Amino acid sequence: MILDETFISLVVRYGDDHQQGVNLWMELVERYSEAGRYYHNLNHLEHLLSELIPYKHELRDNDAVLFALYYHDAVYNVLSNDNEEKSAALAEERMISLRVPPDRIKACMLHILATKAHIPSEDGDANLFTDADLSILGQCWDTYSTYQKQVRQEYAIFPDTPYNAGRRRVLEHFLAMPSIFKTPPFYDKYEHQARVNIRRELDSSEIRK
Repeated sequence: MILDETFISLVVRYGDDHQQGVNLWMELVERYSEAGRYYHNLNHLEHLLSELIPYKHELRDNDAVLFALYYHDAVYNVLSNDNEEKSAALAEERMISLRVPPDRIKACMLHILATKAHIPSEDGDANLFTDADLSILGQCWDTYSTYQKQVRQEYAIFPDTPYNAGRRRVLEHFLAMPSIFKTPPFYDKYEHQARVNIRRELDSSEIRK
């Protein structure tokens, strides 16, 4: 599985300890396999990695982006509004233990925090990373439909009325953006379909309940 191999290779570049890489990977597997994770799980990481691989050589700091990829949803609680901050803090702690350079740790943390609002950044790496994170919005309708159902499952604790109101706000926020995607390759590939999908979800009977 490329997901685990990529992470362990990343860790070994710093700790020079394969077992440490395995241990940190198993910690991530446990976190991303927690009960209630229907979308924000290992499949999401795998999709994100596949979206970023083609742009590996365009990234200024590929390792910082990879660490952000693996840790950006490591802490995920639908009742909390500081998941990104906690995920960034966990990434910082693990990267310090690996003796990753401070500038790279800071960059990783900023990438993770950028997924909170998905607004344009002066950092091109952050824009590629957050665009990849949003790329699910621009997939074919069947894939998008599965994604929206998985997100609803994650928020199953909330009744339809408050959930649908919150979901509408999120979707309308995306549509109000001048562009959902911040980088030319992701914009060209996904912008149009993302807007089609979002409008279709907003028009659905489920979200209007």
